[in-house]
Amino acid sequence: MPTWRPTRNARKNDSDADWPLAERPRERLLVQGAQELADAELLAICLRTGIAGKSAVELARDLIGEFGSVRALLSASAPELARRRGLGNAKAAQLLASVELARRSLSEEIRVQDALASPQAVRDYLRLILGRKDREVFVALMLDAQNRVRATEELFHGTLTQTSVYPREVVKCALRHNAAALIFAHNHPSGVAEPSHADELLTRTLKSALALVDVQVLDHFIVAGGRTLSFAERGLL
Repeated sequence: MPTWRPTRNARKNDSDADWPLAERPRERLLVQGAQELADAELLAICLRTGIAGKSAVELARDLIGEFGSVRALLSASAPELARRRGLGNAKAAQLLASVELARRSLSEEIRVQDALASPQAVRDYLRLILGRKDREVFVALMLDAQNRVRATEELFHGTLTQTSVYPREVVKCALRHNAAALIFAHNHPSGVAEPSHADELLTRTLKSALALVDVQVLDHFIVAGGRTLSFAERGLL
């Protein structure tokens, strides 16, 4: 089995340098693969170093505990992250850059594949763009005739409890992008993923308006925290 030998600088900067080589998360990732590491170990690699009295892994465990989950941690704003002991501006920037790279990777994936053939990628993408919002945001994914996503539009913004969506504006946007189909999504900052009666009525109204210009509505997702609910799967379209 290959052995990873840290450079001198890596030893100097790595607060886990006294650990047995096989137990260090960076070395385990290179030998065993990222999928074999726990959440705290993956986060520790992003953090790179710990703080006085705590290794990077211990610091990562503490941060996940403080935020309650990895999703909540990575959904936090830059100022909120930077305030945490052991992070600061530099490490907060590293974490946010990792999240943005993941978002862009998923965006590329759904642009080159049939969105209906890769539903998990669509869900993951929507969680990344909507999960961090503290007020309701209504977005539309504009799809071509092969169901590939060509654009994502944030159409309306609301309060914490509601948003106003105008069918005429949605139709105009679909025509501007020459969309053959749309996928809608909005977030529930309350964390409750269940659709309201207003959500169902809005979806039916938009579907009817778009049908007049020969544009299909393929789905409507609600994003609430780490959950996504599909209207199509619920039989609500």
